[in-house]
Amino acid sequence: ITATMNFFRCLSLLVVIALVNGTIAEKANSSGGMVWATARDEAELVEDSGLVIGEQDQIDGGFSSLDGMLHWAIGHSDPATLKEAAKDAQKMSMDELQKRQVELKELVEKLNMPSDAKLMQIAVSDLNNASLSLEDRHRALHELLILVEPIDNANDLSKSGGLKVVAGELNHSDSEVRKLAAWVLGKASQNNPFVQAQVLELGALTTLIKMVNSSSTEEAVKALFAVSALVRNNVAGQDMFYASRGYIMLQDVMSNGSLDIKLRRKAVFLVGDLAEFQLQNTDQKAELPIFSDRLFLKSVVDLILVLDLDLQEKALTAINTLLQLKSIEPLILRDFCGLQGALERMKLQLEESMADEDRRDYAADVESLRGEVELIFRKKLGLL
Repeated sequence: ITATMNFFRCLSLLVVIALVNGTIAEKANSSGGMVWATARDEAELVEDSGLVIGEQDQIDGGFSSLDGMLHWAIGHSDPATLKEAAKDAQKMSMDELQKRQVELKELVEKLNMPSDAKLMQIAVSDLNNASLSLEDRHRALHELLILVEPIDNANDLSKSGGLKVVAGELNHSDSEVRKLAAWVLGKASQNNPFVQAQVLELGALTTLIKMVNSSSTEEAVKALFAVSALVRNNVAGQDMFYASRGYIMLQDVMSNGSLDIKLRRKAVFLVGDLAEFQLQNTDQKAELPIFSDRLFLKSVVDLILVLDLDLQEKALTAINTLLQLKSIEPLILRDFCGLQGALERMKLQLEESMADEDRRDYAADVESLRGEVELIFRKKLGLL
């Protein structure tokens, strides 16, 4: 009972300290004290666990670091509780915060919590158990989702063979299992060439591309997230993506107005990312023919007239980059894709949006980007 009470007390302390607002953290930094980075809001904390703890705060034994325990604590905390903890933390003095930090370290050492590596091993072992209940399978994947956030943990999962087990879950009959497995692979692969290579060798990319066509929006969104993570800044991943006709998948998503807007945003964002990579690496590799494909380009251009500012901004950003590629033919963009007319109609849409006080600032930013794209396009046409 005492150990359990200490455990939850420890988690409470951890969350309170981690949720110190930017003012206190900045103040601590300037005075040479501890530094705790904070996420922007409780929703981001729960989904992304985007917090970083300095190396000086790492501890021996138990979790491999306070960072590892922090990810676990946030993933198992209620958003409303996190919000209240943040308010309480804002009222603390630096002395109180430092006292809590020392107390936290002492509690973690007493608890002797299992390391991140051990927790991942347990989760993978559970996934290897064919008789595991669906609920427990979901739980194991949720645990891995939190644990693979630090790059060292993602690498350890790869070295231990855990990635192969997770990739196998992409073929599970349950949509939630498939969604979570894709999410774990995407998280582990983000900005991590070592894990990207391992996942690509497992042949997971082709499966993920097919999963984007799922009737489950969440499964499709997480699959596209994983695809993006695997091909970003990765030549081998992009070669495999094009060979698997992943660009057709993107074209279909962007062209389908009945699909969830989140999926279409992710699709055009990936187009812009691929075009940017192409632009930065033209000396090493010839420009890909898909960037001069009329139907593909039209599917991008058409998005700037969809009444969603976020989607319009992402589409304009992609077009901005595409216009800088040598293979882009401006007459095709004008005559077949209708870019010139679309930009003019978009200007009228944005003027209406700027009349709305709640959307005025964002619409003004998008209009500025639209004007930039129009200028580049007119130069490309030789009109300026």
